[in-house]
Parts: sequence; structure tokens; C-alpha cells
Amino acid sequence: MSNDSQGLVKGEAAMLISPSASASSQGPPLSPSTATKTPELPDELVQAGWSKCWSRRENRPYYFNRFTNQSLWEVPVLGQHDVIVSPSPNKHKQKFMTRPEGVFLFQVEPTTPISPSTPGVKPWSSAPEDKQAQIYWDLDIQTNAVIREHAPAAHLPPHPEIELQRAQLVTKLRQHYHELCHQREGIDPPRESFNRWLLERKVIDKGQDPLLPSDCEPVISPSMFREVMNDIPIRLSRIKYKEEARKLLFKYAEAAKKMIDSRNASPESRKVVKWNAEDTMSWLRRDHSASKEDYMDRLEHLRQQCGPHVAAVAKDSVEGICSKIYQLSAEYSRRLRQTHLSLLQDPPTEACASPPQSRLVYCYPVRLSVPSPPLPRVELHFENDVACLRFRGEMVKVNRGHFSKLELLYRYSCIDDPRFEKFLSRVWCLLKRYQVMFGSGANEGTGLQGALPVSVFEALNRQFGVSFECFASPLNCYYKQFCSAFPDIDGFFGSRGPFLSFCPVSGSFEANPPFCEELMDAMVTHFEDLLDQSSEPLSFIVFVPEWRDPVTPALTRMEASRFLRHQLSVPAYEHEYRSGSQHICKRDEMYYRAVHGTAVLFLQNDAGFVKWAPTPERLAELTAAYRPSLPRTSSLSSPGPAHIVPGDRDSAPKASDRTQTPVAPSVHTHNALLPLPAGGRA
Repeated sequence: MSNDSQGLVKGEAAMLISPSASASSQGPPLSPSTATKTPELPDELVQAGWSKCWSRRENRPYYFNRFTNQSLWEVPVLGQHDVIVSPSPNKHKQKFMTRPEGVFLFQVEPTTPISPSTPGVKPWSSAPEDKQAQIYWDLDIQTNAVIREHAPAAHLPPHPEIELQRAQLVTKLRQHYHELCHQREGIDPPRESFNRWLLERKVIDKGQDPLLPSDCEPVISPSMFREVMNDIPIRLSRIKYKEEARKLLFKYAEAAKKMIDSRNASPESRKVVKWNAEDTMSWLRRDHSASKEDYMDRLEHLRQQCGPHVAAVAKDSVEGICSKIYQLSAEYSRRLRQTHLSLLQDPPTEACASPPQSRLVYCYPVRLSVPSPPLPRVELHFENDVACLRFRGEMVKVNRGHFSKLELLYRYSCIDDPRFEKFLSRVWCLLKRYQVMFGSGANEGTGLQGALPVSVFEALNRQFGVSFECFASPLNCYYKQFCSAFPDIDGFFGSRGPFLSFCPVSGSFEANPPFCEELMDAMVTHFEDLLDQSSEPLSFIVFVPEWRDPVTPALTRMEASRFLRHQLSVPAYEHEYRSGSQHICKRDEMYYRAVHGTAVLFLQNDAGFVKWAPTPERLAELTAAYRPSLPRTSSLSSPGPAHIVPGDRDSAPKASDRTQTPVAPSVHTHNALLPLPAGGRA
């Protein structure tokens, strides 16, 4: 190796040519086919896929990685974006960089920004950021999450035409749900029950559409069935005043009697319901001195007496609603896929499953095996601080800060669009997907995409090495490493795919799932499997609602887990969350107080406990970070539950409120979201 080359090897860390670099004088690196290779690299770099090439156009050397198609003007440095592999018996003479865990590092997937062909020039115009604007993410934190290398995913690439059709079909499905609830049960659909139905279905869905469920067993959704049944014969709203309680009691008695008369009920059921309803009405007519508590107690008694009989006559009808919505969803999914395949230049063929890979690598974004077709033009303009993207008359919006965030995530994660020709189309698809997932009503979906405060993420990273969110989305993630609901579109912006199919070997993770009971229960099962299978340091810090009346299965299982190292409780109204609409809401609406307690549980294997133990000092900083720094004048509580348990004398939300909009999951999607999103946060 020449003296110059040796000097480069010992010099500063290599950097990709970024938009801030002066490309006009350097130009982009050429591909290896247009260059002459000169083998002047250490063995470690050669084994990692690097080769030294000569650019005839620039008359200077550059370095190319055949594994990742990454090009650098300067000598690559091992240890920044590495693959972790076990040593081969035939390569015992090679020099390896070892880690304390005893695994070996090779360079692989690029996690540094990918530049447009003309660095520094964007295909759109945007004004400088407001320097006073708060940033709700830190994309410089590198991952410590290690996974086994896997083949690219077979999802169909996103396309605005398909996303527009999907939005129309989901809107149509929501309308069908609304009509069925009105026609069959005389009620409005429970608030956000359709959104939670999508979350619950995607936990078990084996279908091919990223949003519409199409292959689920059982067909009847436990989530949708439970929430509709809870609103029969009438929806129970939160009670503040005595007169409201009196009216609600009368309406319940009247609705129960009317329902039992109009349905095919047994003689015994008719007798019980009619007697209790008439007795209640008689009591209401003669007793005008009762208190709010008296009315609430009477309502609770009436529900206990009439509820089972009312539920029995409504069961078949509600199951019919759930079944009809699922069948329509499956039909829409099939129709959408046929249209999507017709748009692709090279439709995918049925291929054998790829064998599992043995290499350990730092986690990297989802890659698609199906190439993306040319995408139609999406228009962009700015209205003050809001980016507006329009396709075929359909506009989606995102604030300027989050638009810049999506641009950064795209640079870090996307490998098939160096010129940013597909960026706006993919941003439009992303925003449309999440808008459709959580609905377009006022504050709808806000709770299902909520996130932890920035101060909590900072404390998690400093004290517990957290660098990854299990339930998030590109819109609400704090780190650039996260799992989310929609790998087909989110992968271009950094998603590692749905958490329930994400299998890390080591790392420190934050999990704040959408508060869907079925999803949380599946999450706990996945935690247990991962912690049981890995001997490398593995840690999950889990944030879930502290529902105790009755307790949720997920919380019960985590509290009894052999991997539980510590648990703390953050009281209701003494902590806050970041809005699920943070990408579009006003700054003074960015945070809201949690109306229920949050349980924080530390699930760690032995090695994870040694490395990231929840010591008193670390817990003290985390608890302090959770306290609201300033009083919020805009909204002191989240978009809260509309239900209340009869007899709830202080009107504080209880566990039966879970059928309504929950507070502060991450979303991801949450966090997301899904096996999911998110984050999630979907």
C-alpha cells in the first residue's frame, strides 16, 4: 500500500458525499463498471465487501461496497455501520474487530444519508426552519439492536393510485359499519372502534394488504364485538351532574324494555327485563330527592339484572355486523391487489421461502424485493408552516418540521431513489395511509398514535441505552430505528417492519404500544419468546396503561414474568404524552395530560439486566423526566373516553373506558403501529 493510502487509512473517518458537500467540483462516484479496481485495502475491508476503484471522470480513487452498493470518496472505516458475523473456520488468519459480547463486526447496510444526484439542490423549495421550533426527534442516535440478516420483503411497492383507491375503500367500509350499527342496533359505532378493529385484526391477519384485513381466524373480531355489545342497549356517557344521571337511568330502562320486546327473547328474559325496567321507572316517578350516587347505583343494578338478557338477544345481530365488515374488507383487499399487480412492470412470482440467514447484523430498514414502478407526479406547495401535497385532487398535509424530518429519514433509509424522484409520491402515500388508518374526524386517532415526551426518550437513551422504538411511525418516531405498522411504505423512511415479526438478538428497546388489548397481549408473548431465546443483552422498557378494574391480561402477564426486573407507576394527571397528531397540530396542542396511570415495566434477560439494570439512580432520572416541565394551558387531558362505569362517583376513567379512545400509545403507530404500527405508534 502506498504512503498516501496508508495515510488515508489512518486518517479521519470516511463520510458519504452529503447535500452540503460541493458536488459541483467533485461529482458523484461512478459505478464499479466504469472504474479500474486497485486492490489496496486491508483484509478486513475486502472481506466486508469493499474494493478500491478509480474514477476516470474525476481522476481520483473511490471505494465501493459490492454488498450494499455504497460508494465513498474516502477510505471506509469499520465499526460505524457493521455486520456482526461468527468467525469462519477457513478464515482464522483474518483480522477481526471484536466486541465485548464476543461477536465480530463487518460493515453492511448504509445508515448514513443518501444524497440526491445533485447534492444541495432539492426538487422543491422550502424556507428555512424556525430556529425557535422545538425538535421532537434525535436521528443521530445509532442503533444497538442486532438481528439476523433476512431476505427482502415481498410487499408490493406503494403507489399513489393504489393508495387513493385504498383510502376510498376504507372510507366506504367505515360507512358500512356506521350504517349496520344504526340499522341493526340503533346506535352509533363506538368511538374509534373501527380503528381498534384494524389494529386487532392485523395482529392475526395473514392477508397481503397492508391495511385491509383479509385472512383472519376467527372471523368475528373480539374487539369489535366487545365494543358494540358494550353500547347496547344505549351508550353510557360520562356523568357529571345529577340530572344527567337521572336521564341516563331512564333511557337505559326504556331502551332495554323496548329491545327485549322487539327481539326473539325467551319468556324468562322478557319477564326479568320488563320487571326491572318498570320497577326503575316507578322509582324514578316517585323519588325526586335521590342524589347522583343513588341514580348511578341504581343504573349499575339495572345493568347487572338486564345486561345478560339484553346481550343474549343482541349476540347474533352483533356477530353479523362483525362478520359482514370482515367479508367486505376481504373482498376490497382482493380487488385492490389485482389492480396493484396490473400497475407493476414486473409482477412478483410465487417464490420459495428464502432460507434463514446466519449472519448477525445491526438492524436495517425494510427492503422490498419487488422493484418500484415509475410513480406519478405529486404537487407540493407550502402554506405558511404547512407542506401541502396533492394527488388527483386529494390533499394531505404535514407541518414543515415533520416534512424535513421525513426528508432526513428518507436520506438515511432509502436506497433505490438517489435522485429523490419518488420522494413526494411516497410521502403522499405515507400521509394518506396513516390518515386513513386513524380516520379524519377531529382528534380521531390522536390517542392511538401518542408518544412519550422528548425528555423521557432522552433519559431512556442516556440511562438505559435505548435506541429503538417497538411501536412508532415515521411521523412520531424519536429515533431513526423503529418498528411500525406498514413496512411497504414506512421502510423507505426507516421502519424495520412490524414488531411482532421483528426478532432482535440484542439491544435496548422502548415499547409503548397502541392500547388495544389483543395487540398488547401478543406483544407480551413476543417479548417472552425473544428474551427466552437470546443470551445476548436484551432489554424492553414497556409503557402500558395501568388498567386495574379489571386488570388487562398483558399487564398481569408482565407482572408475573420471570424477566420482570422492576416496575414503577406514574400517576394519572401527573405526566403527559405527545399528541398523535404532532405532525399537523398546533404547537400549544403538542402535549396532553394522561387521564390514567401508566405502568412502566422493565423486562430483561440476565445479560440485559447486567448491562442496563434499573438502578435507583437511573430510575430517579427517568421519573424526573416524566414530570411535566410547565403547566399546559391548552389541554390538560387527552381526547378521553366517552364511557363511564356506573357507580364511578368521581368520574375518573376506569378500565371499562378502554373501549373508547385510549391515551398515549406510541404508534406508533402506535405507533403503528402494528404488527403493527404504531406506532403505535401503527
